This record gives sequence, structure tokens and C-alpha cells, in this order.
Amino acid sequence: MDDYSRVLIKKYFSENSIVKSSIESFNRFIEKELEKIIFENREIEPTIIPPNIEEYKISLDKIWVTKPEITEADGSKRPIFPVEARIRKLSYSAPIFIEISSIINGVPKESFKTQIGSIPIMLKSNNCLLFGKDRKELIKHGEDPDDDGGYFIINGTEKIIVDIEDLASNKFMVEKASIGISKYVGKIFSESGSYKIPHKFEKLKDGLFYLTFTRVKRIPLIMVLKALGMLKDEEIMKLVDLENNSEVLINLYEFVDVKNEEDSVDFVAKKIGITQSRDIRLERTAEILDKYLLPHIGITKEDRIMKAYNLCKMLKKYILVSNGFENTDDKDHYMNKRIKLPGDLLSDLFRVNLKVLIGDFLYNFQRIVKRGKVPSIKVIIREKLLTQRIYSSMATGKWVGGRKGISQRVERLNFLQSQSHLQRVVSPLSASQENFEARALHPTHFGRLCPSESPEGTNIGLRKNLAMLTNITQEGNEESILKSLKELGLEQPKIK
Repeated sequence: MDDYSRVLIKKYFSENSIVKSSIESFNRFIEKELEKIIFENREIEPTIIPPNIEEYKISLDKIWVTKPEITEADGSKRPIFPVEARIRKLSYSAPIFIEISSIINGVPKESFKTQIGSIPIMLKSNNCLLFGKDRKELIKHGEDPDDDGGYFIINGTEKIIVDIEDLASNKFMVEKASIGISKYVGKIFSESGSYKIPHKFEKLKDGLFYLTFTRVKRIPLIMVLKALGMLKDEEIMKLVDLENNSEVLINLYEFVDVKNEEDSVDFVAKKIGITQSRDIRLERTAEILDKYLLPHIGITKEDRIMKAYNLCKMLKKYILVSNGFENTDDKDHYMNKRIKLPGDLLSDLFRVNLKVLIGDFLYNFQRIVKRGKVPSIKVIIREKLLTQRIYSSMATGKWVGGRKGISQRVERLNFLQSQSHLQRVVSPLSASQENFEARALHPTHFGRLCPSESPEGTNIGLRKNLAMLTNITQEGNEESILKSLKELGLEQPKIK
């Protein structure tokens, strides 16, 4: 290595740490994701309310996290540094506060702030007491000044949340089917908040295109488009926009008699197996189309037409790939992968456990109402519930969605091994299955993942490590990109 390279690398690491992406991800979780999760669960309506009240709502208004602290046996609270947490076998965590108000008959009544639990704090993140400290101050607080942080301390044990490599959600991919009637299969995982719904495109022997998602099995795609409000055959033809439209024409001809939205929705309802009266059938099916069909585009009635536009775009790609005009998608190409960082994984964990907490205090609220009393919300929130569930996942590594080994003990055999462990990327694929292509080194790994650091045996190729200079971009830039594109002249399609 020449002197210039040595100076450049030294300069890079003086400004950036090896765990920069993980720390940025955790900061984003604390500053933005928590608010987003609260917004998803903003209004809570109990099913049983006091008899003299017409409308009762509980509103979650604001959430924030303070600095790490400890509550001593006498009830006093004070800041805690990581070294004390390690020695005394404590968790390095900070309290989460929430602002809650009760709204009775449309008028806000009881409003207060309360602690709903504690959350482990990543070392060297913005909420950590070591943040911004120089070498002398770090030594004074009993820390190694060359330690980059990026891990947590749970009951005195240093724990790391490993990065998880997963297929990109909200991206339509077409591949050759290994089994089944359809030669090619189009797949998209639509992810929005707590929803992650797989969608599947198929072409069966009758020449028709079918869509499958959640409980909706093999519904003709044209009928889904009509149910979403795209009723004109000419409109569908223009949006699919193919030189040879024969396959689309066959599908349109099959359902040429369906002229209105209600009949289309009713057709879908009968296919799903909803057997109630027509009005209830239509209402339930419309709700399924709004909530579970491509929820990343939106979950309101106004978003239906955009869902139809996107389905037409996906259909075009499916036809081109299945007829050999375009190549199938490579699942192992890193363009089609996303790395879930600690902040993203903690978001999933917090979202699920907040729902458990809401369910718990609704149960307590309704139990008190049944006794004929009007409960104070402050009394019915169990702060230990959320804390215990988060600590349990962090301590055992068992995560939401049935994943295991997400949280691991930091390997401290030597300095290099610790650095390597902090940059680990794990694939969710089973180590006991062959998955040859997923284990192989892909050209797109170059510069992103280390080509040689992978264990021997069953985990080879499934457990990888980031390259030393890798920096992972964070999500959340979609709005600024869309704004820039609209300024450059991007418009929503208009059908004449």
C-alpha cells in the first residue's frame, strides 16, 4: 500500500466509523420511525364505553426518548454510563415517553405524558451519553476510545443486532416457475407499516391472467382492474401499451359484458367466497381491495386508480418476460436486495409490541367500564409490558415474524473479530437447504460485500460481511426524489 492510500484510508476512518450505517439507522428509528408508528396507531376506540358517553377515543399524540438512566432501589433516577451497565449487569436503556389524551364526545378531556417503557440505546448514537465525547473523556468514563459502538448492553451483556439481507419489497419481479401450471410467475411483496403482503401473477391454460394476494386466490386480473374503477377496455389497452395486444384482447373479450364497478366487485366477492347479502359483499370486498391489494400505494378509496395503473404496468412486464422479449429478474442481483439495519428491525419489534400494549390497556379499560366506572387512562397503562417484551427479544434473539438469531452476543476474542461481527449480514434462507445460487458470489457483491469472509459448512454464502468502506443509504428519500421528478415534468398518466 502506497503512502497516498494509507493517508486516504486514515482520513476516511477519522471521519467515518465502521458502524456508521447502523448508528444512522438507529438515530432514524428514534427520531422518525417512532413518530410514524405512533401516527399509524393514533386513534384508539374502545368497543365498550361508559353508558352516559356517546363517543370515546384515546389519542396518542407525541412520542420521545430521553437519555439512558437507572432507577435505584430507593426510587431515585440518575444517568448511567455503559461501563456501569456492564459491571452491574444492567441494561443500558432510556425511557420512552408518550403524550396521551382522551376525547369524550369530540372534546379533549384528560391529557398527560407518561412513560410507556424503556428502550435499549445503541452506544455512540445521538441518545447515548458517549455521543460527541473526545478520547480523553471516553477514557475518563472507562471506555476504549477506539471502540466504535454500534451495539447494545442488555443485562450487562453486549448485544449486536445483525443486518438482515432480504428481497426488496414493493418491487415486481418475474421468474420461471419451478412447479405449477403457469410457466412464469410474477411476484411482488407489498410492504406498508405492519403489512407485508405477497402478490402473485400467473397465466393459466385458459390464456387468462390471474392475481393472488392474501385470502384472494386466483382472481382474473381484468376483473380486479374493473373493480378498481378502470372500466373502459380501451383504457386498459392503452396502459398495458404493447405492440402485440392479442393476449390482453383475449382477457378483455372474456369479461366484455361487465360494464360497471359494482358488478366487478361482486364478481370478485363471489370468487373469494363471501356469501352474505349483496351490500355487505360489496362493502367487505371493497375493504379487502383497499387494505390488502398493494397497500404500499395507499389504503384509501382514492388510491384505487393508482393501483390499477400499477397493475397494468406489471402486466406489461409479465407479458414481455413470458414471451421472451425481456429477461427474467435475478433475485441474487443486489439491485433486488435490501439490507435491514438495526433501526429497521427495531421498528418491526416496536410496532408489534406497541399493538400488544394498546390491546392490553384496552382490555383493562373495558374491564373497568363493565364494573360501571369511568377509568383514568393513566392507571391502566402497564409500562413494564413493552419493556419486558423488547428486552426478551434482544436477550434471546427471537424476533417478530418467527426469525431467530437476530440479536447476538458481541464476539470479543480480539479487536478484528469484534469489528467483523459488527459488519455481519445474514440471509434469512435456511442453512439446511442447498440454495446454490444464493450462496454463490455475485458480481454485484463487488465493493459492497467481502468476497472471502464467509464461514465454511452449512452457512457458507448465507452469512456474509460488509466490505470495510461500505456505507448503506437510509430509506425515506422517496418524497424528495418524487418532488424533484415532478419539478422536471413527471405527471400522473391521463387517459383521454
